[in-house]
This record gives sequence, C-alpha cells and structure tokens, in this order.
Amino acid sequence: MPPQVIVGLAVLLGLLALVMLLMVFNYGQIWFQAYWSKAPVTFLELLGMSLRKVNARTIVQAKIMAIQASIGAGCPTQKLEAHYLAGGDVPRVIRALIAAHRADIDLDFDRACAIDLAGRDVLDAVQTSVNPKVIDCPDPGSGKTFLSAVAKNGVELRIRARVTVRTNIQQLIGGATEETIIARVGEGIITSIGSSETHFAVMEHPDQISKAVLERGLDAQTAFQIVSIDIADIDIGENIGARLQADQAEADTRVARAKAEERRAFAIAREQEMKAATAENRARLLEAEALVPRAMGDAFRKGRLESLTSAKGSAI
Repeated sequence: MPPQVIVGLAVLLGLLALVMLLMVFNYGQIWFQAYWSKAPVTFLELLGMSLRKVNARTIVQAKIMAIQASIGAGCPTQKLEAHYLAGGDVPRVIRALIAAHRADIDLDFDRACAIDLAGRDVLDAVQTSVNPKVIDCPDPGSGKTFLSAVAKNGVELRIRARVTVRTNIQQLIGGATEETIIARVGEGIITSIGSSETHFAVMEHPDQISKAVLERGLDAQTAFQIVSIDIADIDIGENIGARLQADQAEADTRVARAKAEERRAFAIAREQEMKAATAENRARLLEAEALVPRAMGDAFRKGRLESLTSAKGSAI
C-alpha cells in the first residue's frame, strides 16, 4: 500500500476520532443520562438538534420525564423538537400531560401543544381541572367591592359572591376567560334580584339566587365549568325606590310651578290687553261725543234745527 494512502487513512481516522471525541465531550453526559433512563437518543440526533438550534438537554429531559411517566409513546422526539421550534414550553407541556395522565383526564400531546401555543398555561389548566379554584365576583382588581342590585320594592342590595370553577379542557382553546364568567355571574345575580318582589325574599333565601343563576348555563362557550356559586355577603343599601319617587315628586312639583307661572303670565298679559282695549273704546266714545255738538251747530246753521223745532211746535 503506498505511503500516501496510509497517511490519508491515518488523517481520516484521526479526524473521525477527533469528531467522535468532540461529540462524546459535548453530548456524552446527555446521551448517557438518556440511555440509563430508557429514553435513548443517538449522537446523530443530538448533533441534528444542535444544528437546528434546539436545546438538546431540554428535549432529552422532557423525553425522560415522559418515558418515566409511561406517556412516552405519545411524545416522540420529533414532536418535542417541533414544539420547541414553534416557541412552546416543552417541559411545562410534559408536566401537564403527566398531571392529566395521573388524574385520568383526556389530554393528548397535540392538544396540550395547541393550548400552550395559544398562550394559555396548560399546566395551570390541568391543575385547575383537578383542583377547582374560587373566583371573586366582582373582581377586586376592578375597584368594586360589591354588586349593586335593586328589588322590585326599590331597596338596594349589595352582594359579594364566590364562583368555584374548574377548567374545561375541551373548550380551553377559543373559550372565554375568567372575565366573562365574572361578568355573566354578576349579570345573572342582578337580574335575579331585580325580578324578586321584595328584598326580604332575597335576604331570607339567598340560595335561590345561586340556583337561579346556575340554571342559566353561564359557562357555555367558556374555558371553565362552574361548580357552584355562593353568596359570600349581602347587605341592605339605600331605598332607591323611595328616593326616585321623591325625585319624581319634586320634578312634578317644578313642572306644576312652571305651568302655573305660565298661566299667571298669560293672565297678566290678557289683563293688559283688555285694559288697552277698554282705553281704546273709551277714546272712541269721547271722539263720538265730541261730534254731537258739531253736528248740532251744522244743523242750526243750515236751518235744519229751526225747521225741526217748528215742525215739532205745529204738531203740538
């Protein structure tokens, strides 16, 4: 064999050995950990992850968790890499799948990835599905401390409620959030109190309000399922009905006063018109009376008055 070939083979083998040494140095610990955890990966797969800018340690640890929890069949390495490249939180998705598997919740890897990429906390969603959480209504963050509702007799009731909800995994994608639940429950409570004849009925049986609100199906098209609605506190506020009646009476009084003042002004104006008409008629009368002597003088000068006097004497 020519010396050049031997040197070439030696250089090639040296390069291969150097590459293998570098791969062992970089990925040996991860490979060894995966191998003994029964989640084996090859050095070529680890090299490919590095070339694709994928954190190999994150993927391997996620795969180890899945294998140890007996859900590794639904979480192949390619899907883990794809979710990582899509910007997802791979370890959190795996922990959510493990929690769902332990709680016997129907959640597969693809749905968990979709929930995570949609911006929802998939692990918190699974935990809330297992351990329901309580939502205050109204939300303290809104600055309101109570809901204000008025019964038919006009008395205001101030209420605070607590809503217990669990996550609805099937509607988590595209479902409404907690703000919608709070708004719907508040609307239902106000409507139920508004339909009550008196505030005494609400004070005596606050549970009727909860039952009426639950029957409305307020969790439809939301990411949650309402477990219960409990009235935490209820206080009597103002008698808004009486205040409104007093305000209405005052407004009616002002309207009546305005109408009376209008009639009074009209009467005064009419009186002034009549006085003006009387003065005008008096002036016409005086003008007519002034014409009588003038007519008599004209008749006397023309001899009409003397003829008329003679005729009267003859007749006598």
